[in-house]
Amino acid sequence: MEEMENNTELNIDGMQQALILGHDDEGSSPLLSSRIDEELEELKNLIKEKKYTVIRKRLEDLNEADVAELLEDLPESDQLKIFRILPKDMAADVFAYLPIEVEQAIITSLSVKEAANIVNNLMADDAADLMEEMPANIVRRLLANASAETRRDINHLLRYPEDSAGSIMTVEFVDLKETLTVEQAIERIRRIGIDKETINICYVLDAQRHLVGTAALRYLLINDPDKIIGDIMNDNVIALTTLMDQEEVAMMFQKYDFTSMPVVDNENRLVGIITVDDVVDIMREEATEDMEKMAAIIPSDKPYLRIGVFETWAKRIPWLLLLMVSATFTGGIITHYETALGAYVVLTRFIPMLMDTGGNAGGQVSVTVIRGLSLNEIEFSDFFKVIWKEIRVAFLCGFTLAICNFVKLLVWDKVALSIALVVCLTLVAAVVFAKLVGGILPMVAQKIGFDPAVMASPFITTIVDALSLMIYFRIATTILHI
Repeated sequence: MEEMENNTELNIDGMQQALILGHDDEGSSPLLSSRIDEELEELKNLIKEKKYTVIRKRLEDLNEADVAELLEDLPESDQLKIFRILPKDMAADVFAYLPIEVEQAIITSLSVKEAANIVNNLMADDAADLMEEMPANIVRRLLANASAETRRDINHLLRYPEDSAGSIMTVEFVDLKETLTVEQAIERIRRIGIDKETINICYVLDAQRHLVGTAALRYLLINDPDKIIGDIMNDNVIALTTLMDQEEVAMMFQKYDFTSMPVVDNENRLVGIITVDDVVDIMREEATEDMEKMAAIIPSDKPYLRIGVFETWAKRIPWLLLLMVSATFTGGIITHYETALGAYVVLTRFIPMLMDTGGNAGGQVSVTVIRGLSLNEIEFSDFFKVIWKEIRVAFLCGFTLAICNFVKLLVWDKVALSIALVVCLTLVAAVVFAKLVGGILPMVAQKIGFDPAVMASPFITTIVDALSLMIYFRIATTILHI
């Protein structure tokens, strides 16, 4: 029952789509954008008029995320000026929502005391993320002036590998000893809860800080004050481990629909928690990374407009070079069958159509399989199920395309029956082989330890193009006796 308090209706697929497209399912983004634009215009006018008291009052009434968005769109010369007039209890929350580039600009412009105050008031995971992106000399300065507790929490998080559960967790959680009474537990929550990431779920520990259960705040409030926490806690705890990959973390949240989950070390000691807002960031990051890999681009964690020309070039050129070299095989195949093309020049008309159709067919399967692998809907043990299904789909698609094309060739293009037969047989074979390649390569890639996203459309299209040409000319030489 208590664990259900930690649940929420999380539509992970829908959220992923919204993250990729940049809006929510209800399409509220245009309205929000319009409101932010209006606020930004008014803010700029107030800055010109130097009405800082009015600005402060207006900002106090806004959500911290909206204030961060307003700050981000201001000229750099005004960002620090406006950030300084924010109420102290609001500044750290706004700071956490800013892009890392703006955070760096602001934190390096603040005095040592102001910067330390911001770092001390950030959630530990946000502070650790900031330190990872900062130059070493600034990190040393910030840590030297931060509180001992903040330094300890940041150093604790920075020791974990990047993209692991340990690196994204927060150490601000409410822990309760199993020997406490309900009354004592509620008093502890009142005392320390204000600075914690969440108090909806409290984590119950034994004397050695082993995680032994959870206690939902709702059930603490309705239970007898004299009851012992260990007697009413939920001891069926599902926890993450510090070295678990962040993509697997997102899968765990998807599976169990939790709003937060505990993170334990290899001795089952509680070291932190991960909340659903962190998972949304993971989903955005993983979706972007997969999209870039599927487009044959080396992934980057920077926004598009903040990546320089040469850095963009460096991330795109390796795959372009590889695909260009591999595409030379296509030219070699055409050269090899120059005799066939010389005897039946009409065959060249249908090369683009056959190659494109094969590439599109392979791309359809690869995207579907990659998505299934990413969501754990498909495993390598399903290899033959996937292949058998795609073979049947491929024949249905291939024959449908071939029949439509056969009619077009005879009625519209008015080619010979033998040529139409060659093209249509090739079409069926190309679609079948393309779908097999598109289904097999991502699964094999994952099995041998590669990200299946690298086996998406560009790579598969190059292979399928060569296969389609080989099949085309082989069928042509057989039927036309070239």
